[in-house]
Amino acid sequence: MAPLNGPHSLARTLAAAYALLVAYACLHPLAGWQASGLPVFDFLFEPWPKYVRVEDLVVNVLGFVPLGFVAVPALGERFGTLGRLLVAALLGAALSLSVETAQNFLPSRVSSNVDLGCNALGSLIGAILGTFWGKATFDRGGWLQCWRAQRVIPGRTGDAGLVLVGLWLLSLALPETIVFANGDLRDFIGVPTPLPFAPERFIRIEAAMVASGLVAVGLLMRCMLKSGGAASIALLIVLGLAIKAIATSAFLVPGSPAVWLTPGTRYGLLGGTFMLVFALGLPRIQQHALAGIGLLIATTLANLIPDNPYLLADQRLLGHGNFLNFHGLTQLTATLWPFLALGYLSGLGLWRGEHLREL
Repeated sequence: MAPLNGPHSLARTLAAAYALLVAYACLHPLAGWQASGLPVFDFLFEPWPKYVRVEDLVVNVLGFVPLGFVAVPALGERFGTLGRLLVAALLGAALSLSVETAQNFLPSRVSSNVDLGCNALGSLIGAILGTFWGKATFDRGGWLQCWRAQRVIPGRTGDAGLVLVGLWLLSLALPETIVFANGDLRDFIGVPTPLPFAPERFIRIEAAMVASGLVAVGLLMRCMLKSGGAASIALLIVLGLAIKAIATSAFLVPGSPAVWLTPGTRYGLLGGTFMLVFALGLPRIQQHALAGIGLLIATTLANLIPDNPYLLADQRLLGHGNFLNFHGLTQLTATLWPFLALGYLSGLGLWRGEHLREL
């Protein structure tokens, strides 16, 4: 068995995180739990539905492919090659069976044997792919493991940082919010928008929020890297903005991927880039402090900024089927991400202070 902080540690961390995300997405909004009075496994014997959307079938298959892929290297050297493939596929199917059964108790969800079959198929496809390419990706000597060993701080602290970066990318797939506008708790606690919408004030707040969020994300990435990292930080930010553009075009205004690039966002990206470049030349301990300050400023402004009437998502699309799953997941991620990041920075300072003291 590989050690907990060995080459399979990252695969295990990613597999656990992805499984939790899938479970939440399938059970969102986690409200109104009640017994239906029917046998919980009756859905397994339902006939093929009269109406089936091909898009839903494809999404249900593709959604479990990454889980099967990561589960194979996460199992390490146990079970043998064929055994790892079968166990990874069965774990994905078991997860799907669990959430589909739990959906019996949610009035807003419908348990489906078709979804279960598609999820199991996706896990099997992912496990087959993981059998062929998982070793080259995650095992010692694989490209991802080599990059992680060379660039990212070791142990579970580095793995947690990579998962946190992945969650940040996921939060940018929320189409109706401003880029970097994470941590908005107003809907969660039922507090109305504190400030009325006024164009000039909105642009100023938006620019400050985007700039501070950009600095915070860039320096957070820098703190979890061993050295250098300017290229990795630039790639991360470009990838995040690309995800925002794709989500905007897919869910908000089809064919208009740049709708999110408002005047305030442009000013914030420009100012934030200059500040981040300057901050990358500071000592590590100062970068760590500035990352936390940037997170606090961006999160505070996200809760103060008025609602933008020009960024209204099509709720008819986001509120049904797999869009409900995805939208609920991205909403939760965007809301919680800054607080998880602040906790990570605190832990990084406590447990890896020697890393931050390096110049």
